[in-house]
Amino acid sequence: MSVDIDLGISHHFSDGVYARQMMLPKDHFAVTHAHEYNHLSILASGRVTVEIDGNAEEFAAPACINIAAGKHHRIVALEDSVWFCIHATDETDPDKLDEVLIGG
Repeated sequence: MSVDIDLGISHHFSDGVYARQMMLPKDHFAVTHAHEYNHLSILASGRVTVEIDGNAEEFAAPACINIAAGKHHRIVALEDSVWFCIHATDETDPDKLDEVLIGG
């Protein structure tokens, strides 16, 4: 069963940098995906498990995590959490970001 939830996504832009902020409620997850480049993710609050290519590691805020290029990753909230994905891009149209960042 699939449940759609409001992740409270906010978009933040600066010169050549994009940050996607999302609120992950306890026991929910951000779907697995990969990027063609390394990028940083920041756990601002809460506690999560980050699964990268099948290997899981737990993080408690505050934490800054490097996600390597080509690695499928998924974030599972162990408690209510605030997560930021940081990307180098000049794209500023929220409707085009997924296509640019993950090809989808």
